[in-house]
Amino acid sequence: MAHMKACLLALGLFLLPTLSHSQKTERWSFAVSGDSRNCGDIVMPAIAAGVHSDGSKFYWHLGDFRWIYDFDQDFLSSPQYRDSKQHLSIFDYQRLAWNDFIAQQLVPFGETPVHLGIGNHELVPPFTRADYLQQFADWLETPELRAQRLKDDPGDHKLRTYYRWIESGVDFMSLDNASHDQFDDAQVRWIEQTLGRDQADPSVHSVVLGMHEALPDSLSAGHSMNESAQEERSGRRVYQDLVQFRARTHKPVYVLASHSHFFMTDIYKDACHSQPESVLPGWIVGTAGAQRYRLPKNAGEGKAQTDVYGYLLGTVSPNGEIQFQFKEVTPSGVPASVTERYGQKQVDACFSGNQVPYVPDGPACK
Repeated sequence: MAHMKACLLALGLFLLPTLSHSQKTERWSFAVSGDSRNCGDIVMPAIAAGVHSDGSKFYWHLGDFRWIYDFDQDFLSSPQYRDSKQHLSIFDYQRLAWNDFIAQQLVPFGETPVHLGIGNHELVPPFTRADYLQQFADWLETPELRAQRLKDDPGDHKLRTYYRWIESGVDFMSLDNASHDQFDDAQVRWIEQTLGRDQADPSVHSVVLGMHEALPDSLSAGHSMNESAQEERSGRRVYQDLVQFRARTHKPVYVLASHSHFFMTDIYKDACHSQPESVLPGWIVGTAGAQRYRLPKNAGEGKAQTDVYGYLLGTVSPNGEIQFQFKEVTPSGVPASVTERYGQKQVDACFSGNQVPYVPDGPACK
């Protein structure tokens, strides 16, 4: 026995059971938020600092990088424009906005991978999905994402605004509902095929869907996929697909969104989903710098906060179950270099102001 033990040790095999056990008990985390227009150049570096401190494997942005309709306040406060006597046209701003997002909001994440979801402000004219795919191809066509796409379908060489990747037994699906014609039939088919693969794959323990707009009939229904007939129809179909997937497989399903500029939990625990088995765990986390909305009057039993910035930290257990915690960022978390770049006055304005009176309607269910 001792001789066999020595041989295994020499081959490096004797340590395998110990490594396997440690891998089985290891927890890990990821971070999510969306809507970084208006003040994202100030808030996102603070989020990046928090993500680094948490040791998260990746950060997932759920869309709306820059305002595009009008000038972002942080953009106008940057040194090259703050004291400039030269008038900056909206055309100039739109030409520079996405590069500004990359330089000021993505670069601070350093070596931490960033996954991007598309929001409705990425499709404000003159921009199109084709422009988005071209500008952000480096984030949408990573070796990891390309390998997963080709594993699912060896003949699929098309870059899309929706995709998936599997991390330690969790299937992350980044969806596109950035316009009123989504989910289109092709995307619904892709979602259902992906759920079919996950049902048959014992190595997938849970599923997380991230998208810009919440699925229909949430507590923030007035600012969600209830905004168009196509979104409502396809979104309800996907919602039922997820409920049925969970019932068949007993694998946890989690649904993350932004679009509404506040933080809210239990967003599908409402009159539209009266039975416990029909309620999906859902969160809205549109807290990465956009103008803060007022909370819906029927915020429900879950926790809800507005006039805050931050991100959702997901902690994954070995069995695929995920615990979520909102991590607020405050002015003290803004890096000194960012405050120096934009000025203390603008930092204060972003944290003490940046509010609008808009209140999303709740679900129209009885």
